[in-house]
Amino acid sequence: MDYFKNTSITGAEMGRFGTANQAPYGGDDNRSSRGFPGNFIVNGVTTIDPDCPADRAFGQTCVFDYGPFGYANPPAERIGAMLQASQNFSADVQGYIELAVQHNTSKAAGAPTPLDGDAGLTVPGSHPNNPFGVDIGINHLRTVDAGPRVWDIESDTLRMVVGLRGTVNNWDWDVSAQKGRSEAMQTGSKQQGWVRTDFLQEQINLGNYNPFGGVYNSPEVIDAITTSLVRRGESHITAYDASISGEAFALGDQMVSVAAGVEYREEDAFDQPDDQFQRGLIFGTESVSAQAARDQYAAYVELLIPVSDELEFTVAGRYDDYSDFGSTTNPQLTMKWRPLDNFTVRASFGQGFRAPSLAQIGLGPSQESVFFTDTYRCPTPDEANPACASTDYTIVFVGTEGLQPEESETFNVGAVWQITEDFDITADIWSITQDNKIDKNDYENVYDAECNNQNSAICVRLAPLPGQTLGELSRLFNSYINISSQEATGLDLSTSYRLTLQDMGMVRFNLDWSYISKFEKNGIDYAGEYNYPQHRWLASADWTYGNWGVLTSLSYVGEFEDYASPSDVESTTTRSVDAQMLLDIQARYNVSEKMQLVLGMNNALDEDPPFAIGDGDADLYGYASKVHNTRGQYIYGKVTYRF
Repeated sequence: MDYFKNTSITGAEMGRFGTANQAPYGGDDNRSSRGFPGNFIVNGVTTIDPDCPADRAFGQTCVFDYGPFGYANPPAERIGAMLQASQNFSADVQGYIELAVQHNTSKAAGAPTPLDGDAGLTVPGSHPNNPFGVDIGINHLRTVDAGPRVWDIESDTLRMVVGLRGTVNNWDWDVSAQKGRSEAMQTGSKQQGWVRTDFLQEQINLGNYNPFGGVYNSPEVIDAITTSLVRRGESHITAYDASISGEAFALGDQMVSVAAGVEYREEDAFDQPDDQFQRGLIFGTESVSAQAARDQYAAYVELLIPVSDELEFTVAGRYDDYSDFGSTTNPQLTMKWRPLDNFTVRASFGQGFRAPSLAQIGLGPSQESVFFTDTYRCPTPDEANPACASTDYTIVFVGTEGLQPEESETFNVGAVWQITEDFDITADIWSITQDNKIDKNDYENVYDAECNNQNSAICVRLAPLPGQTLGELSRLFNSYINISSQEATGLDLSTSYRLTLQDMGMVRFNLDWSYISKFEKNGIDYAGEYNYPQHRWLASADWTYGNWGVLTSLSYVGEFEDYASPSDVESTTTRSVDAQMLLDIQARYNVSEKMQLVLGMNNALDEDPPFAIGDGDADLYGYASKVHNTRGQYIYGKVTYRF
């Protein structure tokens, strides 16, 4: 059994990590151009709402801080159970079953609905609150009075494996069948901020909804402009496996062992947003649609060849056939040599193959928001130019049917030195090269190539206003691509020492250090750049005394440069994002052989993440979210019982 529950932490509770305006802390002001109040198109000119507060006015744009409305830590609850059982049918045959179920509930939240010119909203000159007295278009506005957008999320997963295993003539065999299913549903009610643009336009035309001055409209009007939504997703997997292993033949004084098997797998997935998304009636929300299916079969064989007591090789090969990507054969070779009783040298080489995921090929149009400045309309900063406001532009992301599979080669050479029974050192040099690596195309590359063209079908712009050659950027289409190659090389070192304290128990010290010397994508080396620190290490001391134990650990992430666009990574040097060290402490007590109690404290010194300006995409709140997190000191308890 497994049960987990955590309450929420909102952006409003996060201080400087919960505001999009990082300018006071040395970063960028990423407040949204979709403001409350907003701005309008009046007689062909972008005009700010006259009631926009001065501290939120940027030329003709009234900005909005969306940061406090999201979840830094969403509420979540999980309950799951796993059953494993076996039955001996004879001395050589055993049946087994594994069953796992899990139910999850959580919430997701975002700022109130942002609207722009794409929504096509207008306000008649006869509207009782229209301060301009003429028909106008709504350019940027946010329906804050309808409240933040909130999803209630539920998901259920089920996995069952049934199999037989046994021994025949000293060979071990195993056959099994697996069935898995996952269902998810997201719902949003009328009370959770989901505004429909046609309902909103109707209430504006009737003079009921006032879009000016940051006014909070009445609950009755809000009820008339909001709607309920349902999004559903489901995935299935069916798999069959059979394997056999044992000693095949003698090689001198040694026995060569063989393992072989076959696999078959079929899977499908779909994710369907509410029809109101598909009809373009819901704005400013990341919506995802996807549908894809495939089947795959594979066969593999592995030989363990001991040449002597000191030297052995492993030779393996795997054949895969995909219904949508053809077939591939990949070899692997490993070597282990022990020239001394306490010293071992090891090396490996292998080739790999990874077909694109169902999401990468079957993802339908989905939206995400990215902050950047439209430099084709704002070549130099100018507060009088509305295009110079930092804007959360819409990136429409779709799967790519023409993606090619990734192919990889891995190489590793290392050594293990068992200095004493209590002290060992391990070192490994490794290299991973991936061709046709699947990754998101950098939106900056798409922008540079397409967005200086008013008629581009990839960078879609609204019609230019009088005096303009380029209209406001409406949406930018992007997709997954096969980058030419990705290569990473590095060094891993680890050591362990066990210290016996006689009648005071035992302490085990561990240190694991990792260094990345190169991380190259498309000819650009990102090692030491944004999100790719070169140094990481984890040091721990684990004291055990009878049924008691205390574990302390120090984790270190090295410094790295702040964000630069791909074209500028190697030619410019940005500010450094500082290194960080965190202390975790955990105490445990074994009540019995089956039951253990744990009390722990993570980030015991309550360290904040180092400041980062960020990339204007996932990182808007003053830290690099893929490397660090804002969770401060927290205490947890855990009870484990093994049946």
